Amino acid sequence: MKRPLSDQERFGLHLGLAARLWRAEIDRRLAAFGLNESRGLTLLHLYRLAETATQRELADAVGVRGPTLVHTLDWLEAEGLIERRPEACDRRTKSVHLRAQAAPVLECIETTLAAVRAELLAGLSPGEVATCLKVFEQIIGKLGGTPKAMHIAHETPKDS
Repeated sequence: MKRPLSDQERFGLHLGLAARLWRAEIDRRLAAFGLNESRGLTLLHLYRLAETATQRELADAVGVRGPTLVHTLDWLEAEGLIERRPEACDRRTKSVHLRAQAAPVLECIETTLAAVRAELLAGLSPGEVATCLKVFEQIIGKLGGTPKAMHIAHETPKDS
């Protein structure tokens, strides 16, 4: 006989499912612009990092390892949205810079993400959202979420 799942078990399952479904919806909507969630969020994080960062800083902000980010950066560079430059003090270190061509793409990304958030969070009170954020921050902290990623998550998007 099956035993019912505990609230903690259900919480973990629901959290994982919500994250996957949220990402899939963003992928679906950004596909209209030739993007996916990974590419869109990488551009958005770079924008919020004052439009330039080392590959390591950007990977930390996005919450991925450096090698994982390289494929995304290759694609963004091939599309003319970013450029990578060797750092003067250490040629092994590459800095990533937004190109002017990224501005309209960033606007599409921000508009799309705002629409997804508005639709999916409709009906939730500001207090409910704040409670969820506190819970997520605690979990992310316990899982070793990077301070840079946490800091960027708290920043307000720049005015366009």
